[in-house]
Amino acid sequence: MIKALVLYHSQEFGNTGKMAEAVAEGLRSAGCDVTLFNTNNGRFDASTFPQYACVAFGSPDYYSYVAGGLKTFMDDHYILHTRKGVEGMKGKPYSLFYSHGGGGRVREVMINLFKYIGTLVGVPLGCPGAPSKDILSKCRDLGRELAKKSTTQ
Repeated sequence: MIKALVLYHSQEFGNTGKMAEAVAEGLRSAGCDVTLFNTNNGRFDASTFPQYACVAFGSPDYYSYVAGGLKTFMDDHYILHTRKGVEGMKGKPYSLFYSHGGGGRVREVMINLFKYIGTLVGVPLGCPGAPSKDILSKCRDLGRELAKKSTTQ
């Protein structure tokens, strides 16, 4: 079974968390074993990252930047991959999703920051405010698309 990670940050309104749940539903419906991790609840142990075949990253737009927990993950990822030579840190299919209150400029930051993970699957999915049924459906589709790409790698 394919192991998938949904690494996200959600707190105040829970909008990114709702999107993360929907992405996870899509991954599960495609046969993946999914780990959901909210960086609001703690620091993700980046040394466990190699065990996942694919990953979806989700963040609210905080001052046109990603949430701190996701940036911390990428700092840890950099140290493990570049400085310590840990295998399996790169070359993974990944997807991006984000919520925002009216700008959504975090999209470009996410594209530039997470490109070091591997190959972007799908189009980064943004949501202004609370996710609608349509957005949640697109999140599930994104999860299924990510699962499909992880089986072809």
